[in-house]
Amino acid sequence: MALFDDPFDARRRLRRGGCACGAHESQAAHDAAAAAEAPAEARAERLVEGAVMRALFPRDATRRAFLAAVGAGAAAAALREVLPIGFVTEAFAQAGAPERKDLKVGFIPITCATPIIMAAPMGFYAKQGLAVEVVKTAGWAVIRDKTLSKEYDAAHMLAPMPIAISLGIGSTPQPYTMPAVENVNGQAITLSVKHKDRRDPKSWKGFRLAVPFDYSMHNYLLRYYLAEHGIDPDTDVQIRAVPPPELVANLRAENIDGFLAPDPVNQRAVYDGVGFIHLLSKEIWDRHPCCAFAASQAFATETPNTYAALLRAIIEATAYASKPENRKEIAAQIAPANYLNQPVTVVEQVLTGTFADGLGSVRRVPDRIDFDAFPWHSFAVWILTQMKRWGQVKGDLDYRAVAEKVYRATDAAKLMAQAGLNPPAATSKTFVVMGRTFDPDRPKEYLDSFAIRRAS
Repeated sequence: MALFDDPFDARRRLRRGGCACGAHESQAAHDAAAAAEAPAEARAERLVEGAVMRALFPRDATRRAFLAAVGAGAAAAALREVLPIGFVTEAFAQAGAPERKDLKVGFIPITCATPIIMAAPMGFYAKQGLAVEVVKTAGWAVIRDKTLSKEYDAAHMLAPMPIAISLGIGSTPQPYTMPAVENVNGQAITLSVKHKDRRDPKSWKGFRLAVPFDYSMHNYLLRYYLAEHGIDPDTDVQIRAVPPPELVANLRAENIDGFLAPDPVNQRAVYDGVGFIHLLSKEIWDRHPCCAFAASQAFATETPNTYAALLRAIIEATAYASKPENRKEIAAQIAPANYLNQPVTVVEQVLTGTFADGLGSVRRVPDRIDFDAFPWHSFAVWILTQMKRWGQVKGDLDYRAVAEKVYRATDAAKLMAQAGLNPPAATSKTFVVMGRTFDPDRPKEYLDSFAIRRAS
């Protein structure tokens, strides 16, 4: 398929190898003619759509069968429903040279940071003309402080962190943007091996548990899980913040009974024989957001070309990481000491989803971690309900206004509309967390439905 051909046309060939339409002497001649005929916006749009379809359907036969089954219109609508095509197109269309090429991007050494990390050794930053130094950082508070002080230009953050920073919770308020989610799922509750016979959370009263950061999905999911089993997370157990690189050592030293943490921490506890995986976080909320790519509003507006180039690299890396066939290669790239500093087999077990659980079984869960960039507003609204539930946010709160300001899903939809495209049907969606359906339009009712909470 030529770069600018319609990827939803089942008659076209996906891969090159001669002119796709048969009207030109070569594929190069076909591409040149197509480029000359199509408006610039349409070429950029088609380029992005073609790249996405090639990534989703590397085999022509599969793509044709899909298009025959659902139809080209439905396929295009479905693609635009889940990916910010307009925003990506806009980013690709920006041909301006980066205002700055030498950048520092901080990351925590966990698999959630895969797109940010692998974009360096695998050349995604260099492809955009950027010289990015990815800097391994000890903990989330340090990441936050170094981005606030502008030592880092952008950073790997937990999905709630840009919201907390923008609201001034735990730090000086500063407008932050979250244009891309890094990963969905990818966490677990791991307990000490001495608790193999205490699988019922109702028996956990008195446990000392850990999460990586107060403003994290880990904290909110652990609290949610405990409360749904009748355990008050503030009075029945202790929950302390421990940086990811220190969690296994604390479990081994019996300073804690368990943790809800990102990978590969959970798998490393199994590998070292000190813990077992009680529950994957996807079993609490399947495809929940976890980590994010974030930058200050000032960075985005003062260096727009650099911001766009950086975001292009992240989006490309995220798409690459989302393909299961690339996971082993990625594991080998990010396992060394300058990145995760973990045995390759530990990282492979996480990324491939075939892993030992520490209970004597080998589980196969291909989406144990996945990579999906779209920043749904409803993710932000849910996070805000939990911030308010546990007293981190007090007083009246305009959930939607905060979500739209920080999570850039609305910008993506606006750019698509301006380009004459059909934006996603919505930037919010309902989802289910432990059997409860979350409606982003009714956050107060959702909050009021919990028997265990600190705020009304």
